[in-house]
Amino acid sequence: MSRPDEVELAVRTPLPSPSSTLAAETTHEHSLPPTDRENSPSLMLMPLLRPQPISFPSGKLAASFFVEAIVWGFPNAYGVFLDSYLQDPRFENQDAATTLLPLVGTLSSGIIYCSGVIFNPISARFPQHQRKAMWAGAVACCLSLFGASYARTIAELVALQGILYAVGGAILYLSCLSYMSEWFVVKRGTANGILFAGTAAGGLLLPLTLPHLIAKFGTPKTLRILSITIGVLLALLLPFVKGRLPQTRTVIRGPAPRGLRDWFRRREFWVFLTVNTLQGLGYFVPILYLPTFASNLNLSSSNSAVTLAMLNGASVVGRMSMGYLSDKFDFWLLALSSLFATSVATFVLWGVLSHSFAGLLVFGVAYGSLASGWSSLWAGMVRPLAQDDATTSTALYGYFLFSRGFGNIVSTPISARLYARAHSNSTSELLHHPTGYDVGDGRFKTMIVYVGTCFAGAALFAAIGWGMEGMQKRQARSRDSS
Repeated sequence: MSRPDEVELAVRTPLPSPSSTLAAETTHEHSLPPTDRENSPSLMLMPLLRPQPISFPSGKLAASFFVEAIVWGFPNAYGVFLDSYLQDPRFENQDAATTLLPLVGTLSSGIIYCSGVIFNPISARFPQHQRKAMWAGAVACCLSLFGASYARTIAELVALQGILYAVGGAILYLSCLSYMSEWFVVKRGTANGILFAGTAAGGLLLPLTLPHLIAKFGTPKTLRILSITIGVLLALLLPFVKGRLPQTRTVIRGPAPRGLRDWFRRREFWVFLTVNTLQGLGYFVPILYLPTFASNLNLSSSNSAVTLAMLNGASVVGRMSMGYLSDKFDFWLLALSSLFATSVATFVLWGVLSHSFAGLLVFGVAYGSLASGWSSLWAGMVRPLAQDDATTSTALYGYFLFSRGFGNIVSTPISARLYARAHSNSTSELLHHPTGYDVGDGRFKTMIVYVGTCFAGAALFAAIGWGMEGMQKRQARSRDSS
């Protein structure tokens, strides 16, 4: 029977079969590649600017950054495809087109978020197959877009461009996330911010290139070009995405592991899930509808795509900054500040000032900087709950992703319903009150109010979490002084 100070590394180590009676080979911590605790230079842009030795954690982080950019590039740029589909005679006249077409983009991202609670336990049980699964996921992503180029019905788009792409993308995304928990301990927030910045980087480039490709080749050929490009890039990057821990049963000396379900009994965990869900209910709506909003301003397709590219470009900076700040400052204070500021930006910058191209660009930059950094703050919540336990960290990320993905999926039918309910404002009224609320005959007004309210509600619960934390600290000081 193992001693209490010996810990099984379950993240990368499958359990032996019941018939096994021999102890597995013991691997000491010093025989493993170093984490950032032992090897911790600056991690911000160094991994992306110069190559590092393959045993150095920043090399894995750089490869994971670009994999994330590829996987999330399509979902983050789906607004460009949506604008094209809504004007395509093949799809615009089909039943429930305005409701089902937005669902394609939502499923392509929402399933990736929600699948963590299913994928993470499986990968923990069978870690020896995780790298094979990553290659299978890459193939699924490529085939889904290639197959969608031949789609003739919205249902086919939903199945291929939405569901199949999400399944493949989930395997790639969650594998990179679980590997990150193995490599980074001290600066996990910074690494988390860089990794999540990759999810926005793809959304920066694609909106700038897709309109030109669609205009020149049409949507079907553009999807085939995208499919082949993704396949080539992933084939070059995946060999460098690796975990730190060996894929055999390993026993090392260390502190006893925390129970994976201990955090279910902690109130701050449930408060955070509430905040996370409310944020997800609002966050994805502008990303999906910003190109359509720009089209209602009579902007060209290129300018419409620029608004989304600016949002995603600001997201890269916002996610890296928030990840860095989460290593330095209180999580709840950062959460409250970003959520409240995003709510104000939505009501004022989108609702009032986005009646012109310049105003819409300002909103995109502000929204990307403030709202998109939310997922980079998760490390600040994971740290006190999981400590240095990579298994618990990965499990927590799975629940956080599921919560946000639930908000993402549910927000789509809500926003589609709000978009369809156009108001009949008179021309004279629009001339006297030219605000973002009036764009598209006022059909975006309730959508803007909905998004701003979601962030305001999330900020309220973040304030509750901050208050709970302050109360716990005061009680701890009182116990120490007595």
